[in-house]
Amino acid sequence: MALKLTSWDIIRKPVITEKSMAGMEDRKYTFLVHVAADKTMIKNAIEEVFGVTVEGVRTQNKLGKDKRVGVHMGKRANTKKAVVTLTEDSKSIEFFEDMN
Repeated sequence: MALKLTSWDIIRKPVITEKSMAGMEDRKYTFLVHVAADKTMIKNAIEEVFGVTVEGVRTQNKLGKDKRVGVHMGKRANTKKAVVTLTEDSKSIEFFEDMN
């Protein structure tokens, strides 16, 4: 079963933490992305949505925790985080500029 994802489906939301804000000086931006997206899909989505040139993508998968409420067991959703590095001649992502 092939999954048909658009660029807006792949990029879930930006990650706003002290560590991710410090990485912006090195032209690294962090996003939560769709679990089924691979590095090539993430690169193409970032370039299409923000109009920048991506040099590299690093991804990290995080398994959801098992949670319990009384006798009922459940599980949080799995997540995937991508750290995108832009090329030196690329413009920065405007969404993050106001966050500094």
